[in-house]
Amino acid sequence: MEANLRWIAVTAIAPVAWGSTYFVTRNFLPADYPLYGAVLRALPAGLLLLLVVRTRPRGAWWWKSAVLGALNVGAFFVLVYVAAQLLPSSIASTLMALSAAMMMLCAWPLLGEAPRVLASIGAATGFAGVCCVLLTGTGAAGANLPGANLAGALASLAAMALSSVGYVLTKRWNSGVSVLALTSWQLIAGGLVVLPFAVLFEGGLPVLDPPALVGFGYVTVVATAIAFAAWFAGLRHLSAATVGLIGLLNPLTGVALGMVVAGENLAGLQVVGMVLVLVAIVLGLPQRRPRLTLQREGHGH
Repeated sequence: MEANLRWIAVTAIAPVAWGSTYFVTRNFLPADYPLYGAVLRALPAGLLLLLVVRTRPRGAWWWKSAVLGALNVGAFFVLVYVAAQLLPSSIASTLMALSAAMMMLCAWPLLGEAPRVLASIGAATGFAGVCCVLLTGTGAAGANLPGANLAGALASLAAMALSSVGYVLTKRWNSGVSVLALTSWQLIAGGLVVLPFAVLFEGGLPVLDPPALVGFGYVTVVATAIAFAAWFAGLRHLSAATVGLIGLLNPLTGVALGMVVAGENLAGLQVVGMVLVLVAIVLGLPQRRPRLTLQREGHGH
């Protein structure tokens, strides 16, 4: 049980860091550059990890890295960047919380992990919490779902669906390779997938002022290199359902930052939603299996 708790704590680093990227992207990174935003986030992080592990892909890992990089990094980063520019941080991060249920559904056919009863209840509880936050205004312009940008909402949902499939495939394929190597390959592949499209559609690199450089430094090192390594480590040691429910910390971080830093006000129903999300995470924690002891009356050892 202690080992599970340790890996749960490690895994939690990722959604907390990711929840903060919505605020950083919206307030410090250049707008209208989603493709270069993805490249500048993924490639430096992947190269940094590659310098640490000094291991290149071999055999089938060349195409597996390309597939995982496209799903978990390339398309995901672009769509999240778009969502962060078009939606308040609380809404963008909360939509991503639906990945808990999506990962559970994907893990069933791809990994043979049938949903546990408590994990399923946790996913439903988390979804209820998501609805409480989404369907209540935060006091910021466009923060409630009907007034939010539809393109931003669709981008966030697409990012959630693609990455959920990619994460489950990562768990299925991750044997025989170190977590840091697997993370570096995906980040590099994802960045290279997006790079030609960035050059074609966005032209030259955006001009980065000091706040943007600091912002990219944060999302590259903390919210990408460290966060993805923690997330993939969790996928290796925990079930996909448990990891997906830990990911519900993403919206809590986004909402908390929106409230504390961006001045977004929380309604009472949104507080209830955040509590429900925490309950969902607890329900998804691995259960300790009871030890069975055999006692023989009248016999000593």
